[in-house]
Amino acid sequence: MSFQDHFSGHAADYAKARPGYPEALFDWLANRAPGRALAWDAGCGNGQASQALARHFRSVFASDPSAAQIESALPNLRIRFAVEPAEACSLQDASVDLVAVAQAYHWFDQERFCAEARRVLRPDGLVAVWSYARSSLSPEVDALVDALHDETLAADWPADREHVLNRYANLPFAFERLPVPEFSMRERWVLAQYQGYLRSWSGSQRYRQRTGNDAVEAMAADLAEAWGDPSQARDVQWPLLVLVGRAS
Repeated sequence: MSFQDHFSGHAADYAKARPGYPEALFDWLANRAPGRALAWDAGCGNGQASQALARHFRSVFASDPSAAQIESALPNLRIRFAVEPAEACSLQDASVDLVAVAQAYHWFDQERFCAEARRVLRPDGLVAVWSYARSSLSPEVDALVDALHDETLAADWPADREHVLNRYANLPFAFERLPVPEFSMRERWVLAQYQGYLRSWSGSQRYRQRTGNDAVEAMAADLAEAWGDPSQARDVQWPLLVLVGRAS
């Protein structure tokens, strides 16, 4: 399976525009891992989850097949970055307390990755994968964003994006699932920040490459009317799907 690269072309913008993961998620995972020596952030992208993991584990190995994404990551003495696929990891056998995959599992060869996670995990080690899809802000804004997602960009979404929308229901996860509390992501953004997030979508980027046009700019007037004062920060929320399993 070849590397599906949907973000390298706008790695720096992606790093600035994406919402953050809840600290409660990392607290919960660290408290249930068999130790806090080493976590692996597989498909780490710009290292957003890696930075959070480094607050809970003595060392983090962060890998991604995209050199551009790795180059956009912030340095951290606790994090070792590597350009390599999640399905062929350079970590030693039984060396990892937690394997984490943030917003990337649907791009993997899941069976190969799960086998690799089993190889590197310590006994009772955890594997956690999570993803988020639709944002929620207000009925007026949400209707416009739904139309952007489902209609304007319909032809430009990578096929595996569908797995995010159906909450990984059809993806293999070769671990016995543990019960997980509900987590959600929240940001307080002004209009320009929210537009930057919409432009960071892989569908938005592919639309621009295909047509030469900015789909978000085309809806800017309607979005501004629905938003109100563009300098007024508003609450944006995303439900978070989290799957967690334990190595036997």
